[in-house]
Amino acid sequence: MREFIVEADGGSRGNPGPAGYGSVVIDAATGETLAERAEYIGVATNNVAEYRGLIAGLEAARELDASARVRVRMDSKLVVEQMSGRWKIKHPDMKPLAARAARVLPASQVTYEWIPRERNKHADRLANEAMDAGKRGEAWSPSASTAELNARAARSATPEPTGPPGDATAGAAKARAALKETRGEVLHKGREELRAQPTTAGTPPTATGATDVPRKGRGELRDQPAAAGSRPTATGGTDVPREGRGELRDQPAAGGSRPTATGGTDVSREGRGELRDQPAAGGSRPTATGGTPSPGGEAGRPPAGPGDTGRAGKPGDAGRAGKAGDDQRAARNVAATPATTPAAGWSAPPDMGAPATFVLLRHGETPLTPQKRFSGSGGSDPSLSDVGREQAERVAAALAARGTVQAIVASPLARTRETAGAVAARLGLDVAVEDGLRETDFGAWEGLTFGEVRERHPEDLNAWLASPEAEPTGGGESFAATADRMAATRDKLIAAYAGRTVLLVTHVTPIKTLVRLALGAPPESLFRMELSAASLSAVAYYGDGNASVRLFNDTSHLR
Repeated sequence: MREFIVEADGGSRGNPGPAGYGSVVIDAATGETLAERAEYIGVATNNVAEYRGLIAGLEAARELDASARVRVRMDSKLVVEQMSGRWKIKHPDMKPLAARAARVLPASQVTYEWIPRERNKHADRLANEAMDAGKRGEAWSPSASTAELNARAARSATPEPTGPPGDATAGAAKARAALKETRGEVLHKGREELRAQPTTAGTPPTATGATDVPRKGRGELRDQPAAAGSRPTATGGTDVPREGRGELRDQPAAGGSRPTATGGTDVSREGRGELRDQPAAGGSRPTATGGTPSPGGEAGRPPAGPGDTGRAGKPGDAGRAGKAGDDQRAARNVAATPATTPAAGWSAPPDMGAPATFVLLRHGETPLTPQKRFSGSGGSDPSLSDVGREQAERVAAALAARGTVQAIVASPLARTRETAGAVAARLGLDVAVEDGLRETDFGAWEGLTFGEVRERHPEDLNAWLASPEAEPTGGGESFAATADRMAATRDKLIAAYAGRTVLLVTHVTPIKTLVRLALGAPPESLFRMELSAASLSAVAYYGDGNASVRLFNDTSHLR
């Protein structure tokens, strides 16, 4: 079945005043403009002109293919909400227009999405061309229109990011080419920016896991061993933010275990941090846990290891290695001699193929998010707020510019499906729904703040903070149960999307759990991670069963 995008707009110079509309039909698969419609309609209001533009666009789509699916995108909140059935139509001038629009195509074929005005420039220019023509006493002429060219020029003026979040394929390909040319010797520009430190028992050096995410000279990552049996006291797994307090801590892995690379975070640390590499035990590489410190800050922090390197502001600052660091790490991953069984450290097989890369998107804000209330899968299932919808549009634009997401899978809850829909509309992809990506069920705590839970259910809350096996009051889901569910869902999606980059639109606890499992971190690490609304994280899963965290809590697209 074909799929079209209809963008429509209308305007009135006076409201009411001289008015016109514009509509464009776009092939969702190719982005090609298939049809344009515009007309001066005399004196009318903005809303009437917008509805007339919608009708013209739907009729143009029907003329092209009456069986096609149509995604309508407009910057009129009124029209989108009314045609979606969420707002009542009260104005007498609107009712017949809405009814006419609804009759053009079966409701099952049409969906509606609000977009910011700057994303509706093509239709807006058509509407203005129609009004200009009417002012001259002429009819709008398709042959004289420059709306498409002007809109395309406006889009191309926006610089695109250099690469997709969490997509290792491009960097690895460059690294493999360099290896082939130099017979295993990596030649890399700016290699002094990546430092390795000596290790014991003949193990190869470890490399810092810097990401593509800019640090602006301020972010810090700290790697330190965690005290045995320690447990943080900060709450986590909910919408509660950890503003300005995060750290990533790398704990030494057990001998023979394969490490995961740390995926840098976009969360600002306001001039507090550094990237430290500690030597690994014989045959092992370190795994990383991402998180925020428990109350008490840095008091009692153990001294750094003897190979401390890469401090902020020095030539070896790994946070500034950027893309060069990514390519060199990818080269190291594919440079080793083949082995008959999966090996730890840098002695992995030379090429395991492209990984299954999960780009993890937390949904945009809901009305409960700024109130810091528990919002899981057992509550009211809120939709996005206006702020959340704007966040969804921003992340959709960022992902569209990067251009490597090949599939979209979302949790069944309303806030994730709405966020996924905004991205899908930009990328021209369908959204698959996976129940395993749903948020934890917080039982009787749904809709309550942490303080309210502490007041009403103190014993249950203490037990929940102390053990991943504990359930929230009223038979909610424990973090252990969530981890089991997420592990099964992860394996299912890795098999379904092997070698591809897939966007998973989900929630706080599922994303933190996937990161925790990839890092081999303990359950209490969930309480040490900050995950903002509409943030991006990424994990790559390789053919030998190992994983690499490549990005965490990136919010650069929201600024």
